Amino acid sequence: MHTDLWDFAVGLYARPGVETACLELQALGADVCLLLCGAWLEQRCVALSDERVEGLRQLARPWQTDVVRPLRALRQQWRADALKDAQLAALRERLKALELDAERLQLQRLQDMCSGWPNGAEAPSESWLARLAPAASRDHDALRVLRVATGTTQEAEDGV
Repeated sequence: MHTDLWDFAVGLYARPGVETACLELQALGADVCLLLCGAWLEQRCVALSDERVEGLRQLARPWQTDVVRPLRALRQQWRADALKDAQLAALRERLKALELDAERLQLQRLQDMCSGWPNGAEAPSESWLARLAPAASRDHDALRVLRVATGTTQEAEDGV
């Protein structure tokens, strides 16, 4: 059974090592939502093409740049001061929830874009994760962690 992208992403993110891997990839410039979408497409054996990769990137880039990253930057900027200021800490938590909502909306937009792409019978010859990751992270261990966890997510969904 295949779940929607949000449920898949939440399940994958909860797997051992995935949160750390995603944060490492994010530090290298990766759009984690885009990578989670790539993992979802890979797990569903959706055929990969240059046009699809570019379409996903073009959809994700402005949302990440104009919405998600500014929210994250402000949340991170407030981290130290929020430790000493309870009101700022509460506001920071609300900002964190807003950032998560923005990521959920990005995942929904990505899912909507690829909703007509059929699932395949076998894995594509090229990795969605490798194609959607920034060049600096393509050989990074964190990307391998994400790829392995994606396989175990499919096994869990299949009841293996």
